[in-house]
Amino acid sequence: MIQYRTATWFLVLGFITTGCDSTDVSVDVPKPAELNGDEIGYYCNMTVAEHRGPKGQIFLADREQPLWFTSARDTIAFTMLPEEPKNISAIYVSDMGKASRDDPDPGIWVDARSAWYVVGSGRVGGMGAPEPVPFAQKSDASAFQADHGGQVLSFANIPEGEILGFDGQAPNHMNTMKADEP
Repeated sequence: MIQYRTATWFLVLGFITTGCDSTDVSVDVPKPAELNGDEIGYYCNMTVAEHRGPKGQIFLADREQPLWFTSARDTIAFTMLPEEPKNISAIYVSDMGKASRDDPDPGIWVDARSAWYVVGSGRVGGMGAPEPVPFAQKSDASAFQADHGGQVLSFANIPEGEILGFDGQAPNHMNTMKADEP
């Protein structure tokens, strides 16, 4: 009887650990898209490429094309606002450690959830709101912080008040406009 219970536990344990093996799970994470000049900001209905500073893009599981954002702030806000979809399959922001502030180059996207952000530096984004400045490398974020002030934070540790404002509402430009769905 004891041998039977022991064998059963090993079988159950084997199923549990096999189910947790990350090599058995196939998740298609979309690669970042590149700006071609025609992309329209999700909240502002303006051409993304015409705005200075870091940009963002979010892929939803039920959409092939990304939603585009004129700033990293708007990109992060999308993930915080309760009325926005939560079926996010990928989030990318401009890596400002590799990009020019005025014109981020192609191919400089970083996974927003693994990026480091300088919050409170006084920099403003494409829509004129305070901008969390994203970096792929923490060392680049720290160097920027040393020159411009602010605080280096991970995506998960950015306070909602820094993105949505202290009243928990979206900035004005986000409340009034959304790009039409294709």
